[in-house]
Amino acid sequence: GYSETRSSSSPAAPRKEGMKSTAQELDLLVPNIELATGCAPDFLPGMPPSKMAQELVARVYALLHASALVEDECLKIWGPVVDGDEEEDEEGEKEEVSEVKAFWVLYIDVLFISLDGNAFEAAWAAVLGALQDVYLPKATWVQDRGAVVCEDLVSEARRLELRGLPVAVGFAVFRTKEGGAAKGESWVLIDPDMFEEGLCEETVTVLLDCAAGETRLIGIEKVGGAMLGREQMKVVIGLAEKRWAEWRNVLKG
Repeated sequence: GYSETRSSSSPAAPRKEGMKSTAQELDLLVPNIELATGCAPDFLPGMPPSKMAQELVARVYALLHASALVEDECLKIWGPVVDGDEEEDEEGEKEEVSEVKAFWVLYIDVLFISLDGNAFEAAWAAVLGALQDVYLPKATWVQDRGAVVCEDLVSEARRLELRGLPVAVGFAVFRTKEGGAAKGESWVLIDPDMFEEGLCEETVTVLLDCAAGETRLIGIEKVGGAMLGREQMKVVIGLAEKRWAEWRNVLKG
């Protein structure tokens, strides 16, 4: 099981690079995406979970942890160590020692009302918007009950701590067919709709965060085709940075 203690004078230990976060290790972030709402002709109400919905859940889950969006510390509920050895500080005084008693688990449900392409970017934007408005009630561990008790007062609640503003930007490459001596031309479409996606064989999703004043490239997903080389990808990333600024204005108001 999970175990972590701290004294009143020692700060929380930072997570080491390359190690799984507590949220990932214990699955504290649980996304779910529902497409069977009649959002598109292929997703009628009452249908079982589709392959596309499962893929979207997996991608959202991966980006939640790859971006380290949610701070681990705000999901922990601390309580005093019972019948434990008290620690002493440098002056020999007793220090209060606490340990993690429980965790908050966030269930993130995304329901598509209308689907017209670029589903992952839309789903991720919904997740970002929702998490920015999450407040966690003040939680206290009551030893006599062996349970967590939450305060009813909204004023005691604290906002969920998020790192940066990671954004997913979708692209598709449309290419005309070659005929005779004429070479086919290609265009990069940003935020393609469902009709455009059906005509494109190559898609790219750029995952980035520019909140710190510089671009942090979280990842690039590229599927199909070979039209976009290294130089073209630089242009695509530049377009994604502009798109990030647009999403920041939308999400931050």
